[in-house]
Amino acid sequence: MLYQIQEFNRAMLEPMSSWAQTVAKVFTDPNNPMSYYPASQRFAAGYELLHRLGKGYEKPEFGIKNVQAHGKQVAITEFTSIEKSFCRLVRFKRFSDDISVIKAMKNDPIVLVVAPLSGHHSSLLRDTVKVLLQNHKVYLTDWTDARLVPLSEGKFHLDDYVAYIQEFIRYIGAEHLHVISVCQPTVPVLGAISIMASNGEQTPATMTMMGGPIDARKSPTAVNSLAMTKSYQWFENNVICTVPPNHPGAGRKVYPGFLQHAGFVAMNSDRHVRSHWDYFQDLLKGDTPDAEAHRKFYDEYNAVLDMDSTYYLETIKTVFQDFALAKGTWEVAGQLVRPQDIKTTSLFAVEGELDDISGSGQTRSAIELCSGIPSANKEEYEVKGAGHYGIFSGRRWREMVYPKICEFIRKHPTNSKSSTKVKVSPTVKPVATSKKAVAKKVAPSKTVTKKTSAKTTRAITTRASAQPKT
Repeated sequence: MLYQIQEFNRAMLEPMSSWAQTVAKVFTDPNNPMSYYPASQRFAAGYELLHRLGKGYEKPEFGIKNVQAHGKQVAITEFTSIEKSFCRLVRFKRFSDDISVIKAMKNDPIVLVVAPLSGHHSSLLRDTVKVLLQNHKVYLTDWTDARLVPLSEGKFHLDDYVAYIQEFIRYIGAEHLHVISVCQPTVPVLGAISIMASNGEQTPATMTMMGGPIDARKSPTAVNSLAMTKSYQWFENNVICTVPPNHPGAGRKVYPGFLQHAGFVAMNSDRHVRSHWDYFQDLLKGDTPDAEAHRKFYDEYNAVLDMDSTYYLETIKTVFQDFALAKGTWEVAGQLVRPQDIKTTSLFAVEGELDDISGSGQTRSAIELCSGIPSANKEEYEVKGAGHYGIFSGRRWREMVYPKICEFIRKHPTNSKSSTKVKVSPTVKPVATSKKAVAKKVAPSKTVTKKTSAKTTRAITTRASAQPKT
């Protein structure tokens, strides 16, 4: 019922929001005499703010068209390498007509950025990807809104998340791959690589973990405390909703994005109120750059997605209640996750000094858990003055964090493990598919790899690595 109420409220607010936008334009149109009234700017600012508070926010585009790489502007094309029921592996391909730049780009390290599946779309990492593209070949996990996934595709489990990461690593090729996980995926990424190491598979050259709850017992935040103080049954009974009939995923049990968004806003309500007041003042003053910065941030921040209830509840229990990874009791598809088995993948842990989502020490716990990695191949970095978002977006990310990650990746260009491969059954290499596939209203999951059921997907099997395209 809660989901239906939310949908009803949104439908009711949409006409008002559109009307407010129209009135705001009336008071700012230089061809309209009303725009020259003394109070017109104030009226326009008020109606513009009303419009943004009432409008719906859809998934933003990545919109990365070009970047500066090796001293030249290069074009960027985004395409899908693999498409799964709940995620697509996106490649941001760089193009140039300068021979020297092409040669330099061919030698750039390959990076897989694992975006969080925790309420916001993967486009939240737009700045992360754009900066990395300067000196790296970049892949990204782009998670699908669960309300767009038909029930026929089955449920999505935390085990499936781990299986997806392993499949993506194998497809790209682990030996020269550098995995960067931001926030929530630090846990499943560490789980995926640990199991690959335990099974004797090639593991990535490096893994960078940024602001994630590896051990949520350390410096618990408001997010951690809620999960610790409420029972599994409380979450199941109070925050899980059913997708209404007007969506492709009708009938699916989900943790709605609007609830996650409400929780984030409530954590820092005074900050958001102040931000919107500042936006109103910027409109009054005609401060276009600051007003546009506000719009861009909240266009991203207010766009949320639903998570399959099975995945959400399993994450709550495994990560924030049982602390299974930190305690060494986490099993994926019946196999114990043993970070100590990772020996040849270098590790870099990054934390924000003022992070109010993943507290101090939570990410650094990976250093202790990965005891099999030589000390010389493990580093940690606390970003002074940075909150949670500051470690992967904005000035501190560009000026403080990225140079450190770039240096770490180049210090460990390849996995030193022998190239001897485990004998496995072959798989078909995926072919690039259209970016529009995920956004289709009713779109069964497509992949050019062998289609499997959700149950089969959860089985962690060793597959042959495919070498990346240059």
